[in-house]
Amino acid sequence: MAEKGEFASMTIPSTLYKRLEEMIEETDFDSVSAYATYLLREALTPLEVESEEVLSEEEEEKVKERLRALGYLD
Repeated sequence: MAEKGEFASMTIPSTLYKRLEEMIEETDFDSVSAYATYLLREALTPLEVESEEVLSEEEEEKVKERLRALGYLD
């Protein structure tokens, strides 16, 4: 995995590259690479946050116990 400041290459279909090229014409992005990096970061952030919100079995059981004690679960 590349460290911060290091780069790796990726191959995408030329049709997708051309679409991205057209899209950056109306933005402040200097290159398709910069725009693609931005899009990937935006796409991955919600997934990373979602995976952090998953409770362990122990945590889930504690929540259920609290809800039972409050009368919300049988």
